[in-house]
Amino acid sequence: MNTQNILRFLADLAQNNTREWMQDNKKVYQQAKKDFEEFTSEVIEEIATFDPNITGLTAKDCLFRLHRDVRFSKDKSPYKLNFGASITKGGRKSHWAGYYLQIQPGGESFMAGGCYMPASENLAKIRQEIDYNAEEFRKLLAADGFKKYFGTLSGEQVKTSPKGYKKDNPNIDLLRHKSFTMWHKVTDKQVLSKNYKTLIVHAFEAMKPVNDFLNTAME
Repeated sequence: MNTQNILRFLADLAQNNTREWMQDNKKVYQQAKKDFEEFTSEVIEEIATFDPNITGLTAKDCLFRLHRDVRFSKDKSPYKLNFGASITKGGRKSHWAGYYLQIQPGGESFMAGGCYMPASENLAKIRQEIDYNAEEFRKLLAADGFKKYFGTLSGEQVKTSPKGYKKDNPNIDLLRHKSFTMWHKVTDKQVLSKNYKTLIVHAFEAMKPVNDFLNTAME
Protein backbone atom coordinates (compact mmCIF):
# COMPACT_ATOMS: atom_id res chain seq x y z
CA MET A 1 0.00 0.00 0.00
CA ASN A 2 2.20 2.81 -1.29
CA THR A 3 -0.02 5.81 -0.66
CA GLN A 4 3.04 8.00 -0.11
CA ASN A 5 4.08 7.49 -3.73
CA ILE A 6 0.54 8.32 -4.89
CA LEU A 7 0.43 11.57 -2.90
CA ARG A 8 3.93 12.58 -4.02
CA PHE A 9 3.08 12.12 -7.71
CA LEU A 10 -0.19 14.04 -7.41
CA ALA A 11 1.51 16.88 -5.53
CA ASP A 12 4.12 17.15 -8.27
CA LEU A 13 1.41 17.05 -10.93
CA ALA A 14 -0.42 19.93 -9.25
CA GLN A 15 2.71 22.06 -9.78
CA ASN A 16 3.31 20.83 -13.34
CA ASN A 17 -0.06 20.19 -14.97
CA THR A 18 1.12 19.99 -18.58
CA ARG A 19 1.32 17.27 -21.20
CA GLU A 20 5.03 17.94 -21.57
CA TRP A 21 5.71 17.30 -17.88
CA MET A 22 3.55 14.18 -17.95
CA GLN A 23 5.44 12.87 -20.97
CA ASP A 24 8.74 13.42 -19.16
CA ASN A 25 7.41 11.68 -16.05
CA LYS A 26 5.44 8.91 -17.70
CA LYS A 27 7.09 6.14 -15.68
CA VAL A 28 6.41 7.97 -12.41
CA TYR A 29 2.75 8.34 -13.40
CA GLN A 30 2.45 4.69 -14.41
CA GLN A 31 3.89 3.57 -11.06
CA ALA A 32 1.53 5.82 -9.09
CA LYS A 33 -1.42 4.59 -11.14
CA LYS A 34 -0.37 0.99 -10.54
CA ASP A 35 -0.12 1.67 -6.81
CA PHE A 36 -3.63 3.14 -6.77
CA GLU A 37 -5.00 0.21 -8.79
CA GLU A 38 -3.48 -2.27 -6.36
CA PHE A 39 -4.81 -0.34 -3.38
CA THR A 40 -8.29 -0.20 -4.95
CA SER A 41 -8.16 -3.95 -5.56
CA GLU A 42 -7.45 -4.50 -1.87
CA VAL A 43 -10.39 -2.27 -0.90
CA ILE A 44 -12.70 -4.11 -3.33
CA GLU A 45 -11.77 -7.44 -1.75
CA GLU A 46 -12.60 -6.07 1.70
CA ILE A 47 -15.94 -4.58 0.60
CA ALA A 48 -16.95 -7.84 -1.08
CA THR A 49 -16.87 -9.55 2.33
CA PHE A 50 -19.95 -7.54 3.42
CA ASP A 51 -21.46 -6.48 0.06
CA PRO A 52 -21.82 -9.34 -2.45
CA ASN A 53 -22.81 -6.87 -5.20
CA ILE A 54 -19.13 -5.90 -5.41
CA THR A 55 -17.87 -9.47 -5.89
CA GLY A 56 -16.03 -9.90 -9.21
CA LEU A 57 -15.29 -6.21 -9.76
CA THR A 58 -11.75 -5.31 -10.77
CA ALA A 59 -9.97 -2.04 -10.12
CA LYS A 60 -10.01 -1.29 -13.85
CA ASP A 61 -13.83 -1.50 -13.77
CA CYS A 62 -13.84 1.26 -11.17
CA LEU A 63 -10.98 3.69 -11.87
CA PHE A 64 -11.56 7.06 -13.53
CA ARG A 65 -9.16 8.45 -16.10
CA LEU A 66 -6.71 11.13 -15.00
CA HIS A 67 -7.30 13.07 -18.22
CA ARG A 68 -9.81 15.93 -17.98
CA ASP A 69 -12.47 16.73 -20.57
CA VAL A 70 -11.63 20.37 -21.24
CA ARG A 71 -13.96 20.97 -24.20
CA PHE A 72 -16.48 23.03 -22.20
CA SER A 73 -14.22 24.26 -19.40
CA LYS A 74 -12.38 27.54 -18.97
CA ASP A 75 -9.71 25.60 -17.10
CA LYS A 76 -7.68 23.91 -19.85
CA SER A 77 -5.26 22.04 -17.56
CA PRO A 78 -5.16 18.53 -19.02
CA TYR A 79 -5.16 16.37 -15.89
CA LYS A 80 -7.19 15.91 -12.73
CA LEU A 81 -5.27 16.28 -9.50
CA ASN A 82 -6.66 13.13 -7.93
CA PHE A 83 -7.06 9.40 -8.42
CA GLY A 84 -10.65 8.26 -8.01
CA ALA A 85 -12.54 4.97 -8.10
CA SER A 86 -16.28 4.25 -8.09
CA ILE A 87 -16.64 0.83 -6.50
CA THR A 88 -20.16 0.11 -7.62
CA LYS A 89 -22.13 -2.83 -8.98
CA GLY A 90 -21.47 -2.66 -12.73
CA GLY A 91 -18.43 -0.40 -12.39
CA ARG A 92 -17.82 3.34 -12.56
CA LYS A 93 -20.53 4.10 -15.14
CA SER A 94 -23.23 2.29 -13.20
CA HIS A 95 -26.35 4.04 -11.92
CA TRP A 96 -26.46 1.96 -8.72
CA ALA A 97 -25.65 3.39 -5.31
CA GLY A 98 -22.10 2.46 -4.36
CA TYR A 99 -18.81 3.55 -2.87
CA TYR A 100 -16.37 6.23 -4.05
CA LEU A 101 -12.73 6.59 -3.08
CA GLN A 102 -10.54 9.59 -3.89
CA ILE A 103 -6.92 10.37 -3.06
CA GLN A 104 -5.74 13.96 -3.50
CA PRO A 105 -3.03 15.85 -1.59
CA GLY A 106 -3.73 18.88 0.57
CA GLY A 107 -6.47 17.25 2.63
CA GLU A 108 -8.73 16.75 -0.40
CA SER A 109 -8.97 12.96 -0.07
CA PHE A 110 -12.30 11.46 0.94
CA MET A 111 -14.64 8.49 0.92
CA ALA A 112 -18.13 9.01 -0.42
CA GLY A 113 -21.07 7.08 -1.76
CA GLY A 114 -24.78 6.88 -2.45
CA CYS A 115 -26.47 8.21 -5.58
CA TYR A 116 -25.10 11.35 -7.23
CA MET A 117 -27.65 13.07 -9.49
CA PRO A 118 -29.67 9.97 -10.43
CA ALA A 119 -31.61 10.04 -13.70
CA SER A 120 -35.16 11.36 -13.38
CA GLU A 121 -36.71 7.89 -13.45
CA ASN A 122 -34.50 6.64 -10.61
CA LEU A 123 -34.88 9.90 -8.68
CA ALA A 124 -38.65 9.44 -8.77
CA LYS A 125 -38.30 5.86 -7.52
CA ILE A 126 -36.05 6.90 -4.63
CA ARG A 127 -38.39 9.70 -3.58
CA GLN A 128 -41.35 7.33 -3.68
CA GLU A 129 -39.50 4.80 -1.53
CA ILE A 130 -38.62 7.52 0.98
CA ASP A 131 -42.22 8.76 1.03
CA TYR A 132 -43.48 5.23 1.72
CA ASN A 133 -40.72 4.19 4.15
CA ALA A 134 -39.39 7.41 5.65
CA GLU A 135 -39.24 5.99 9.18
CA GLU A 136 -36.97 3.16 8.02
CA PHE A 137 -34.75 5.57 6.07
CA ARG A 138 -34.44 7.93 9.02
CA LYS A 139 -33.37 5.05 11.26
CA LEU A 140 -30.57 4.24 8.81
CA LEU A 141 -29.43 7.87 8.81
CA ALA A 142 -29.55 7.95 12.61
CA ALA A 143 -27.47 4.77 13.07
CA ASP A 144 -24.34 5.23 15.17
CA GLY A 145 -21.98 4.09 12.41
CA PHE A 146 -23.55 6.39 9.84
CA LYS A 147 -23.46 9.39 12.19
CA LYS A 148 -19.83 8.66 13.13
CA TYR A 149 -18.50 8.75 9.58
CA PHE A 150 -20.96 10.89 7.61
CA GLY A 151 -22.98 12.96 10.07
CA THR A 152 -25.90 13.55 7.78
CA LEU A 153 -27.14 12.92 4.26
CA SER A 154 -25.71 15.40 1.75
CA GLY A 155 -26.42 16.30 -1.86
CA GLU A 156 -28.06 19.08 -3.88
CA GLN A 157 -31.71 19.82 -3.13
CA VAL A 158 -34.62 21.65 -4.74
CA LYS A 159 -35.53 24.84 -2.88
CA THR A 160 -39.22 24.21 -2.23
CA SER A 161 -40.74 20.82 -3.01
CA PRO A 162 -40.38 18.38 -5.91
CA LYS A 163 -43.24 17.85 -8.32
CA GLY A 164 -45.92 15.61 -6.83
CA TYR A 165 -45.12 16.38 -3.19
CA LYS A 166 -46.63 19.06 -0.95
CA LYS A 167 -44.49 21.53 0.97
CA ASP A 168 -46.02 20.36 4.24
CA ASN A 169 -45.11 16.71 3.65
CA PRO A 170 -43.52 15.58 6.96
CA ASN A 171 -40.57 14.17 5.04
CA ILE A 172 -40.03 17.08 2.67
CA ASP A 173 -36.49 17.58 4.06
CA LEU A 174 -35.53 14.20 2.55
CA LEU A 175 -37.71 14.43 -0.55
CA ARG A 176 -36.06 17.70 -1.64
CA HIS A 177 -32.82 15.87 -2.38
CA LYS A 178 -31.72 15.54 -6.01
CA SER A 179 -28.60 13.65 -4.87
CA PHE A 180 -28.37 11.23 -1.96
CA THR A 181 -24.72 11.23 -1.00
CA MET A 182 -22.45 10.65 1.99
CA TRP A 183 -18.98 12.14 2.54
CA HIS A 184 -16.07 11.57 4.89
CA LYS A 185 -12.97 13.71 4.31
CA VAL A 186 -9.54 12.50 5.38
CA THR A 187 -6.20 14.22 5.93
CA ASP A 188 -2.94 13.45 4.17
CA LYS A 189 -1.69 12.05 7.49
CA GLN A 190 -4.57 9.56 7.51
CA VAL A 191 -3.89 8.59 3.89
CA LEU A 192 -0.30 7.80 4.85
CA SER A 193 -1.20 5.88 8.01
CA LYS A 194 -1.19 2.08 8.22
CA ASN A 195 -4.86 2.25 9.28
CA TYR A 196 -6.04 4.05 6.12
CA LYS A 197 -7.53 0.99 4.43
CA THR A 198 -9.26 -0.05 7.65
CA LEU A 199 -10.79 3.43 7.94
CA ILE A 200 -12.11 3.22 4.38
CA VAL A 201 -13.61 -0.22 4.88
CA HIS A 202 -15.30 0.72 8.17
CA ALA A 203 -16.78 3.86 6.61
CA PHE A 204 -18.08 1.93 3.61
CA GLU A 205 -19.57 -0.76 5.85
CA ALA A 206 -21.42 1.96 7.77
CA MET A 207 -22.66 3.34 4.43
CA LYS A 208 -23.96 0.02 3.08
CA PRO A 209 -27.46 0.05 4.68
CA VAL A 210 -28.21 3.42 3.07
CA ASN A 211 -26.92 2.18 -0.29
CA ASP A 212 -29.11 -0.91 0.07
CA PHE A 213 -32.17 1.28 0.67
CA LEU A 214 -31.42 3.40 -2.41
CA ASN A 215 -30.74 0.35 -4.58
CA THR A 216 -33.92 -1.40 -3.46
CA ALA A 217 -35.81 1.71 -4.51
CA MET A 218 -34.28 1.60 -8.00
CA GLU A 219 -34.84 -2.10 -8.65
